[in-house]
Amino acid sequence: MYNLRRLQILRELKHRSTLAAVATALSYSPSAVSQQLSLLENEVGAPLLQPHGRRVRLTPQAEILVAHTEAVLRQLDQAAADIAASLAEVTGTLRVTGFQTAALALLPRAPVWLRETHPGVRVTFTQAEPDTALPALLARDCDLVIDEVFPGRPQARATEVEHQLLARDPMRLATPGLAELAELAGRPWAMEPVGTPAREWTTAVCQEAGFEPDVAFETADMLVHAELVALSMAADNAQTAAHRHLPAQRGHLPEQRA
Repeated sequence: MYNLRRLQILRELKHRSTLAAVATALSYSPSAVSQQLSLLENEVGAPLLQPHGRRVRLTPQAEILVAHTEAVLRQLDQAAADIAASLAEVTGTLRVTGFQTAALALLPRAPVWLRETHPGVRVTFTQAEPDTALPALLARDCDLVIDEVFPGRPQARATEVEHQLLARDPMRLATPGLAELAELAGRPWAMEPVGTPAREWTTAVCQEAGFEPDVAFETADMLVHAELVALSMAADNAQTAAHRHLPAQRGHLPEQRA
């Protein structure tokens, strides 16, 4: 029978890509990680790693092992959940990761509700964008990720992750004064960094309205966006949670076609 801890190390390597990253995540030394993987290769009787530039990558046999390891870990998680459900009081730590506006909308109300209904549960929250939060979930660095999907931009979904719709947040146009989208050609905009789904979606909506947006302010901090709109410095794609406490004119943005 294969050593489960060594299988977990191999699985960590698949998700973290480098031996150094695995060592950091597990509080091991890189040499200890290499030693455990060598022992696992001896157990399996087949090579599990092959050189790939300055890194290593998993062999087909290693990929098979990782797939089975994922299944074993899911079964162990279910066993832990069944035990917890059989007890009079639910206890443990729920590690939540999400983006800023999700934190504004859900924190601190969700932890307060959990404290009242399940006082034995401790909730932690880490702010992270979906492109880093979802890999963290697959690596088991967190238990729950609050993600966002923009109209016309569906995301690939990992089959081993359970998805649940929490809410639909209307996409609104936040401006210093009343204006239609097409009237904002040439006006300064506040947007998230290039390459983010929010930036791509808002840019596409502006282009469909007939203009290229003038992005004068680029930041991932939605509270900065809201302040810029409130001070009449920029227009913005307003996410409700970030803008709800600040004065600004809001209009609906069209849903982009899929």
